[in-house]
Amino acid sequence: MTLEATAMYINPRSGATWPSTEPLWNAPDDGGYVNLTLGPGLTPDDIDQSEHSLWRYRAAVRLPGPPEVTLGAGWTPIFPVTWNGCQAHMKADHLMISGSFKDRGTAVMLNYLKQVGVTSILEDSSGNAGASVAAYAAALGLNCRIMVPAAAPAAKKIQMLAMGAEVVAIKGSRDDVAKAALAEANSSFYASHNYQPFFLEGTKTLAFELWEQFGFKMPDCMVVPLGYGSNVMGCHIGFQELLAAGQIETMPRIYAVQAANCAPYHAAFETGGVDPVEISPQPTVADGIASANPVRLREVLAAVRETNGATIVVSEDEIIAALGQLAGLGLFVEPTTGTAGAGLTRLLDNGTIKPHESVAVILTGSGLKAVDKIGEALGLTGH
Repeated sequence: MTLEATAMYINPRSGATWPSTEPLWNAPDDGGYVNLTLGPGLTPDDIDQSEHSLWRYRAAVRLPGPPEVTLGAGWTPIFPVTWNGCQAHMKADHLMISGSFKDRGTAVMLNYLKQVGVTSILEDSSGNAGASVAAYAAALGLNCRIMVPAAAPAAKKIQMLAMGAEVVAIKGSRDDVAKAALAEANSSFYASHNYQPFFLEGTKTLAFELWEQFGFKMPDCMVVPLGYGSNVMGCHIGFQELLAAGQIETMPRIYAVQAANCAPYHAAFETGGVDPVEISPQPTVADGIASANPVRLREVLAAVRETNGATIVVSEDEIIAALGQLAGLGLFVEPTTGTAGAGLTRLLDNGTIKPHESVAVILTGSGLKAVDKIGEALGLTGH
């Protein structure tokens, strides 16, 4: 297959398309973000059973050629646990090489950029995406500059520096960091995981894995933390491709969880519309999803609504309680992931998820990235 035959960039606002033989991060006609045209999906026969990573779905991941570097991204374990008397399946995407789910998107995006001739990249991140980009940039021999909030966890900044990235700390909020990166987007290719759509080409493999690991059928629903929304959008894309390929009959309900202190998607969802709603963000222990001005609002809201799911918000106390509950199950995850556990509790308590329904909970980041914050949140400092 040629790349031209399998993927095109598309402006979702104008319908204009461009070949993906030349890398884009925004639309030439209006400067907004671009998507990829929908892929054909796959069948069980298309899966490479010898490959124990996301590349087992290579037939549906649209690159010009075979990946140069994989670092084992994807094909993470899924296992049942008892949560408040009900069974849930935990999808351990925090176990990938850089310690977060971001490796799915990064593995595909940076292999694509390398194959189409990009040699130097710019990224902005609250931590996990930057660490993932630093890892794959090092493995692929790409020059890498990453802008992060000055208050980002030290462990994440050190992780990036150790792998050779140039790390630029920006004072202010996560959105201030994004603005600073956009201002320098002409200095090298802006490999933003929020703009460059081959990142979503990677995160869609989460949908494929859920389908395969649930016995080539889908769970009734999934619960996932929501920051900029790459897991939500990626799963929606994957579900749509499986639906189009005749492999599933309905899409799982997507429940996307935000911290109440910073919940722009939920504010927009509650209006029933697709326009952004101005919020007054407050600090949250779930720093990985603390963005007041997300890029792809329409796509995330569409993913939630088209699957008959919802956005929900959880308090700081609920997040911390769920973080401790996850740790009590042997799952040491970062506070941002705690929002998924808190969301599951809320959804079970209010009857939105029934006890008999199958549910996948996405664990997104390793607790080793935020040890000090977890110790403080759980009252474990000084031991």
